Amino acid sequence: MGTLKLRRRRTALGAGLATLAMAAGLAAVPAQAVDKTTYVALGDSYAAGQGAGPYLDNCYRSDNTYSELAADTKAVKLVKNAACSGKTTQDVVSSQLGRLNRSTELVTITAGGNNLGFGAIVTACGAAMVNPTEAAAAACDKASADAAVMIGSGQLAAEVASMIRSVKAAAPNAEIVVTGYPYLYDPVPLNTDDPMSVFIAQATQLADGLNGSIAGAALANGAEYVDVRAAFAGHGINSKTNQPWINLDYANLGSADNFHPNAAGYKAYYASMSAAGAFSVR
Repeated sequence: MGTLKLRRRRTALGAGLATLAMAAGLAAVPAQAVDKTTYVALGDSYAAGQGAGPYLDNCYRSDNTYSELAADTKAVKLVKNAACSGKTTQDVVSSQLGRLNRSTELVTITAGGNNLGFGAIVTACGAAMVNPTEAAAAACDKASADAAVMIGSGQLAAEVASMIRSVKAAAPNAEIVVTGYPYLYDPVPLNTDDPMSVFIAQATQLADGLNGSIAGAALANGAEYVDVRAAFAGHGINSKTNQPWINLDYANLGSADNFHPNAAGYKAYYASMSAAGAFSVR
C-alpha cells in the first residue's frame, strides 16, 4: 500500500509539473506570434501615395505611402490599400468599402480635399500665379470661394461624417482613424501687395477649414483624428531650408505629382499616425 501511494504521489507531481511547464510555455510565446492588426486603408491621392512614386496602378498607389510603411511594422497586416487619386468621400463609400468586414480591426482614411475641388483650386490658382491676369485671378478666387462656402455651411463636415458612419457600418469592430492634410506652403505674414503672400494666406485658411471640418466630423462620430500640420512645419513648398515635403516642379507645372507629399512627407504622415497610436497592437 505504501508503494502504491508513493507512485500515485509521484504521478500527481509529474502531472502538476507538466501542467506548469505547459503554462510557462504558453506564457513564453514570442511577441511576433501574436496576430497582427487587420488593416485597410481608404481615401484619396494623399492616402494612395501620389507624389512619392513609383506607382503600382492608375490610382497612383505607391509603396512609399503611410499605409505601406505601417505594413512594414510587426503590429499591422495591411489587407488592402484601397485609396485612389481623385476620390471624394462619396467615392470612398461607393467604391472602397468592399474589403471591410467584421474582422477588420483598423481603418485609416484621408479624404475630403476633393470634395472641395482640390484639383480645380490648385489648377486655377497655380495658373494665376504663373500668369496673373484678371481672368486667372477671378478663376482662382471662384474656386477658393466655392470651397469656403462648403466649409462654412457645414456641408463638408456632413459629408465626412456620412463617410465615417458608412465605414463603421461596414467594419463595426474596427478602430477608425481619419487624418487631416498638411499646409501646402508654410504660412507667412500676409502682405496684400504681394500676390504670393495673398495666395498662401488663402491656401492656409482653406487648409484650416478643411482640417477643422474633418476633425469635427471624426469627433462627433467616434473616430480618431490625426493632425499632420505640425509634422510638416518648415517643409512646405516654400521651405526656408530648401527641404520641401510637398512637390512642385516648376519645370513641369502640369505634373500630377505637384501639390502632393513626396516620400519624406509620407514618412511624416506615418510618424504622426504612429505617435497617435494608430498602428498599435489591438
